[in-house]
Amino acid sequence: MPPLKPTWKLNPMRILLLSLALTALSACGNIGFPGVYRINVEQGNIVTQEMVDQLKPGMNRNQIRYILGTPLVEDSFNQDRWDYIYIVRNGNTTKQSKRLTIFFDGEELSHFTGTFVPSEEPTETEG
Repeated sequence: MPPLKPTWKLNPMRILLLSLALTALSACGNIGFPGVYRINVEQGNIVTQEMVDQLKPGMNRNQIRYILGTPLVEDSFNQDRWDYIYIVRNGNTTKQSKRLTIFFDGEELSHFTGTFVPSEEPTETEG
């Protein structure tokens, strides 16, 4: 006598229970648990306005690295660009995002763009 093959019967009750279980499991990821504390996650380079104020055109790469630190992104296809990115997240929400992009002409700083704007240096009055 050949062995009996198991047959799966999908009756409406099994289909209903399976769909309810899948719906309940998928809802757990989207809603989250109430009262759970989520910490702030800081990622990237911390760049301050004082650091940006020290940047001057003509500075070499070592001087920039001394002031700002090692860049988060050094593009291997574009050697004349460094990106400094700083992000603060709380769970899935971004609370703060700053970006600074440094451009070089050869080995010297040509210009930079991003969230930071160089502040005006106070002019000294003689008198």
